[in-house]
Amino acid sequence: MMSSELNVPVDPSTPAGCCSEPGTKGMDYRDWVRRSYLELVTSNHHSVQALSWRKLYLSRAKLKASSRTSALLSGFAMVAMVEVQLEVQYKYPQMLLIAFSACTTVLVAVHLFALLISTCILPNVEAVSNIHNLNSISESPHERMHPYIELAWGFSTVLGILLFLAEVVLLCWIKFLPVGSILKNETTNIEKTSGHVGWQSALISTIIMVPVGLIFVVFTIHFYRSLVRHKTERHNREIEELHKLKVQLDGHDRGMQVV
Repeated sequence: MMSSELNVPVDPSTPAGCCSEPGTKGMDYRDWVRRSYLELVTSNHHSVQALSWRKLYLSRAKLKASSRTSALLSGFAMVAMVEVQLEVQYKYPQMLLIAFSACTTVLVAVHLFALLISTCILPNVEAVSNIHNLNSISESPHERMHPYIELAWGFSTVLGILLFLAEVVLLCWIKFLPVGSILKNETTNIEKTSGHVGWQSALISTIIMVPVGLIFVVFTIHFYRSLVRHKTERHNREIEELHKLKVQLDGHDRGMQVV
């Protein structure tokens, strides 16, 4: 009598061969709940490991992208500062030279700082990611160093690129401003402040670069908001699934106690 009550209920109108899984025929309620719980624990364990490895690969990709971008842009900035040729006979605006010097210095410093973080953390992450062992994920420092990884990523992609755009504008002004403004004479030099070809060329480059910078800022904000929204929706789905599984397990536990 007790064994007949413990059997899993099956709809008599449904054919036994189409809905019953192999290995579940004759399984009592206690064994079914135990097997469901083991499958749940195993799937959650693999899901957690897969999520940890995904974070590891994402951190490694960010560090690699930051190191490449920082090395490239800082090198370009250094070459631009060294190779720029100032006209000795032209009197540059003082604020223009100060802005160019400050922008170049901050640009190189920001990219070198991001490059330093990537160089220090990336070898440790690479060493763990090359080990074909699922349990070695705990040896990687990407979780503890996550704020530094995000800092390097932000310096290299957001702040560094904005500074590089400003560097291009300032370089255009320094390079083109003296063109057509100096009238050489044996005794005097006449300088035109505006209206000549060099001034117009520098102004056009600034007009072009301003909307490019605005588009870059808007795209960055939109990208990060979309990424945060995607992560939030995914976490909400995971929480809902865990809540449903918890409710099912609580119902199974109450059923076992009643039995």
